[in-house]
Amino acid sequence: MNRSLPFPLSKQQQFFDQLGDYIGDVFYEMLPEKGYELRDEQIFMAFQLEQAFKKRAVMFAEAGVGTGKTFVYLLYAICYARYTGKPAIISCADETLIEQLVKEEGDIRKLEQALGFEVDVRLAKAREQYVCMRKLDPLVQQFGDDEDVTQVHEEIPSFVFNDSPSMQQFRRYGDRKDYPWVSNEKWERMAWDPLQPCTTCEWRHRCGQTLHRDYYRKATDLIICSHDFYMEHVWTKESRKREGQLPLLPEASCVVFDEGHLLEFAAQKALTYRFHLATLQNVLTSFMDQDVREKTLYVIEDVLALHDEWFHILQTTAVPVEGSNRKEVPFGPEMLEQAKALYGKVQQLLEELVFDSEMYVVEEYHMKMIEEHLEFLSYGLSILLKEGDGIFWLEETEGETTFVIMPRLVEDVLRQEVFSLNIPFIFSSATLSQRGDFSYLASALGIEDPLTFSVDSPFDYERQMQVKGHITDEEMKKWEVIGQALRENGGSSLILFTSQEEMNRFRRWAESSEWSFSILYEGDREISELVKQFQKETDTVLCSYHLWEGLDVPGEALTQVVIASLPFPPKDPVFEAKRKHASDPEVEVDLPYMLLRLRQGIGRLIRSHHDHGKVHLWMSTNEKQAYSESVAEVVPIPIDWKE
Repeated sequence: MNRSLPFPLSKQQQFFDQLGDYIGDVFYEMLPEKGYELRDEQIFMAFQLEQAFKKRAVMFAEAGVGTGKTFVYLLYAICYARYTGKPAIISCADETLIEQLVKEEGDIRKLEQALGFEVDVRLAKAREQYVCMRKLDPLVQQFGDDEDVTQVHEEIPSFVFNDSPSMQQFRRYGDRKDYPWVSNEKWERMAWDPLQPCTTCEWRHRCGQTLHRDYYRKATDLIICSHDFYMEHVWTKESRKREGQLPLLPEASCVVFDEGHLLEFAAQKALTYRFHLATLQNVLTSFMDQDVREKTLYVIEDVLALHDEWFHILQTTAVPVEGSNRKEVPFGPEMLEQAKALYGKVQQLLEELVFDSEMYVVEEYHMKMIEEHLEFLSYGLSILLKEGDGIFWLEETEGETTFVIMPRLVEDVLRQEVFSLNIPFIFSSATLSQRGDFSYLASALGIEDPLTFSVDSPFDYERQMQVKGHITDEEMKKWEVIGQALRENGGSSLILFTSQEEMNRFRRWAESSEWSFSILYEGDREISELVKQFQKETDTVLCSYHLWEGLDVPGEALTQVVIASLPFPPKDPVFEAKRKHASDPEVEVDLPYMLLRLRQGIGRLIRSHHDHGKVHLWMSTNEKQAYSESVAEVVPIPIDWKE
C-alpha cells in the first residue's frame, strides 16, 4: 500500500524545497514540542544530507555520538521512499544494530510517536538467521532428548508439515529471534548454511526464509538488512535473474549504510568462492550413476582422488588464528602442486562432458549441475594459482570443512555494481575518517569524489566520563583488577574483548569466583535477548567480542566499559593480505583499524546528556610505549594512567 508524505505537495514548489521546509519544522518545532532537545549538530547534518538526495550522490556523514544522526537519515529515507514509490534500504553493520533500530523503544518507534505517522518497516535478515527444516527435521530424530532442539521443532507451524496446505495457512516463522533460548552453537546445527540445495529442496515453498522474503519485498517505506545481506544481494542479483528468481532485495530509492566503515569487510565476505569437501564428492558420485562413458568415469575417479588429497593437505597444514574462524593455509609447494594437478584434471573432465552431453544419454539437469560445480571449482583454483590475486583460508566446523577463496580488492566491483547506480548512498557513522580525511575509506570502496562532512558529539565528556588506563603483561592479574572494578561498580558494566578466545579465558577465571550480580556472555543466547536482559537488570555485566559498535544502552544499566585489550585486527589471512600489500602495515592497516574500533568501543558508554561512567582501557607495557600517543588522540578526555 502506498503511504502519503507527511507534508502536502504543492505544484508551485519543488519537492526538495518542500522537504527542506518540513525538515526545518521537525527539528526546530515538532521534536522540541515532544520533549526532544534542539541540537545544532543534528540540524546541520539534516541540511547537509539534503545535498546528497538532491544530487543522488554518495555522502560520508560522520556524526559523533549523541548528534541524533539516526533520526536525520530515517526522516530523509522515509520521505524519499514515499516520493519515489520505492522503499529505502537501511543496511546495518550486523543483526544487533538492526534490533536497536526496530525494538519497541528504538529510534523508528520514537519517530513514529513524535511525528504522528506510521512507518512500514520490514526486516531482511541474513539467511543464516532462519531455521532450515531440511536440517531441523532429522536433527530432532537424532537428538530427540535435547529440549532446545525439540522446543524449536514443536513451535514450527503445522502447515509446514502438510504437503498441500492452502496459501491462506501460510505465515512467517523461523526467525532466529523467535528462539532466544537456543545457544549460537546449537543454532548453527539447525540454521541455513551454504551447503543447502535450496532450489531442489522439498521444503522450499514452506520455508520460513522464503516466506519472510515475500513479506519484506512488499515494504513501502523501509527495508532493514545487514551489510552482509546487502552485499550478498549485490553479488547474486544477476545470477538469480538468470535462474528465473527475484533478487534478494527489490529496487531501492536510496541506501543508507549505518556504521558504513564496516562495508568493505562485508563486501569481501560476500564475494567469496567457498569449496566444501563433501559437496563435490556428492555431486560427482551421484553423476557416476548416470549413463556416462567409461573414460569419463575414470576421469571422475581421478578428480575425486586429487580433490580428497588436496583437502587432506589443507587440513593438515592449516594453522588456527586467535580471534578468527579462518585458519591460515601456507602457500606451500605441496599444496600448490596438488592444486595445479586438480585444476588440470577438472579441465579434462569438462572436456569429456562435452562428448557426453552430445550423446543425450545424461539428464540435462544432472549435466548442468555438474558443469556448474566444475566451472566454479575451476575458476576458484585459477584465482588461487595466481599468487597475489586472492586471499584464502580454511574453515572447519562440526562435520564440515570449507576452503574459501576471496579476491583481495573489491573496489572495482563495488564501483561498477553499487555506486554506479543513480541513487543516493549515505554512509553514517561516528568513525568514517582518519582525523578528518575520508580518502582511506573512499579508496577501499571504489568511491570517487564523495560529499563529506563531520560534526562532533555534543556531550560534555570532561564532566560525564572518566578514562583509566591500565598496564600489565600478566593476564591473570588483569582479570583480578577487572573483577575488582566490576564489584566496585556493582555490575552495570560492558566488557569488550578482542576475540571469543579471550572472552572464554576471562569466563573460566570468573566462574571460579562468587558474584553478587549476573554475568552474561555473548553466544549463550540470541544476542538481542542478552542485550534486553542487560538493559533491564541494571546490575548485570555483559561480556562480548562483537558489540564494539551498535550497542545503545543509556542510563544506569551501563556505567562502566572495560576494554580488555587494544582491539588490533587478528593475524588471519584477510588482514595478513592487507599487511602484505601495504608499504607500512602497522600505519596503514593495524593502527587505523585499532583506533577506529577503540573509538567505537568507548562510544558505548555515554549515550545521552544524563549518562556518566568510567572507561577502563588495558594494554601491555610495549603497547603503551608504542601507541599511547595515538590512543590519546582518539580518546575524548585525558587518560588517567594506573601503573
